[in-house]
Amino acid sequence: MNLRPALALVSLSLLAAQGTYNPRADLDEGRYLKVLSIAEARIGQTPGDALAWAAKSQALSALMRFGEANAAAQKSLEVKSDLADGLLARGIARAGTAIQQRNLGSLRGASSAMDDFRAATQADPNSTSAWMSLGLAYEQLPGLLGGSTKKALACAESLRKVSPSRGDLLQGMVLSMDGRWNDAKGYFMKALSAAPGDPEIVYGYLDSLGSRTTRKSLGEGPQRAQCAAEAMRLLPSVRGRARGIQAVCDALLDGGSPEESWKAASDSLNHCDLPSLIPIQLGKIAARAGIHREEGLAFLDQALKEPLEGGTGGIAAVQWRRGQILRDLNRKDEARTAAQIALRADPKHPGARRLLGELD
Repeated sequence: MNLRPALALVSLSLLAAQGTYNPRADLDEGRYLKVLSIAEARIGQTPGDALAWAAKSQALSALMRFGEANAAAQKSLEVKSDLADGLLARGIARAGTAIQQRNLGSLRGASSAMDDFRAATQADPNSTSAWMSLGLAYEQLPGLLGGSTKKALACAESLRKVSPSRGDLLQGMVLSMDGRWNDAKGYFMKALSAAPGDPEIVYGYLDSLGSRTTRKSLGEGPQRAQCAAEAMRLLPSVRGRARGIQAVCDALLDGGSPEESWKAASDSLNHCDLPSLIPIQLGKIAARAGIHREEGLAFLDQALKEPLEGGTGGIAAVQWRRGQILRDLNRKDEARTAAQIALRADPKHPGARRLLGELD
């Protein structure tokens, strides 16, 4: 079934039924295809709808279409130059482009993205996404380009006034990236206690727990044990939430429990808010762990027949995982083709480049 005509019809009916247009809730929940469809319908009716252009841009960035996302953000800001959602959208597009380029010149784009995030928080101090983006940018950029852990923690404090749980999440992530896991863990626990079913909090916590920086603090053995234990503890709280299931499955892989990871994803098929993410997660598990390869490949092939939802890593990531499985199945010509398709989508994708080098 081709979903695009169906999504267009749904978006038009939603457009007629809704009152004030506010795409933030859907963006926060990761419903990017819905956001994109409604935004395009609104733009078709009112080409000068600045908020719709901003929403379209953010959805496109989530789908790894950063060039289009930047163009849509520029359209938004041409209509309303101080729109917080437009500034945030342009910052996200610029940051995504910088990450994809992966070179020293891209740092200028990352610095410009931070300027946009800062402007977005000034335009709307209640934007949780803007504070999160600015705080993470401050922590990740080098000091010469304005990076600062102190400023990142100040963003967490500002965010805490808007959303206490998200403020604690940001503080935990910043402290974790700064190598202060013992300090970070308390903030993650506060965030999880306040919002135990929030998939973004679960994702941020488990991703930070599984990071290389945390491994230096805990040691490899204790880190693996904690990843597996915390993933199983948090699994019941995120049932039905694809983003949370992704985090749990990745943590189980990091914790050396691939079969439990496969089961958690399999049990979520057709029972999640974003079901398109789960087949791709199953393919990722098959590629990383070397289990259920034929099934994993079939799930990835299935996912490629429909529009990819945001949070998947886009075509490049899916084809890279396909290539890994095909290589392991000794279908090397097909694996090479998958890697080449991945590199056409993202010419500097490190995994696809490494895979192609192994096959040549």
